Amino acid sequence: MKLNNECCCGCNTQMSDQTKENNCPVCNNEGILVSKVTVEHLVVDDYRKAVEGDQYKICMNEDCNVVYFNHYNRTTFLKDQVSVPIWFKRDANPKHACYCNKVTEEQVIEAVVKQGAKTIKEVNAITGSMKNSNCKEKNPLGVCCHKIIQEAIDKGLAIK
Repeated sequence: MKLNNECCCGCNTQMSDQTKENNCPVCNNEGILVSKVTVEHLVVDDYRKAVEGDQYKICMNEDCNVVYFNHYNRTTFLKDQVSVPIWFKRDANPKHACYCNKVTEEQVIEAVVKQGAKTIKEVNAITGSMKNSNCKEKNPLGVCCHKIIQEAIDKGLAIK
């Protein structure tokens, strides 16, 4: 398969250069853009001053020790440099589904299996998830946790 390196403006940008900027410097998996605000709030105090620039990515590889990286200023933050366990990393404990209210994946699954919840609204009523939302600062992706909660609901429904 041949790659087309032409972008929509016709500048013929090399894909390899763009890909390098998006890929984790350790595992080479593509990262997802995350706000500087999120990174500032989640790195431990000793590393907060190292958060510079706004082109941070999060490494979504469950086996990689890297959480955030920024190729422009060559900054990398590892799991032990972040104040919360990252739910999708293999050894996360606990696995939060809602970081703002500290609701775990296990609590969501229990709400489904033991209490019959089937929707995010029902899970929220039972667990207290999504009540005090401050996702930009507390969720490692800097976005609302409804997708994480839905994944946990789906796991619970599969068990049921």
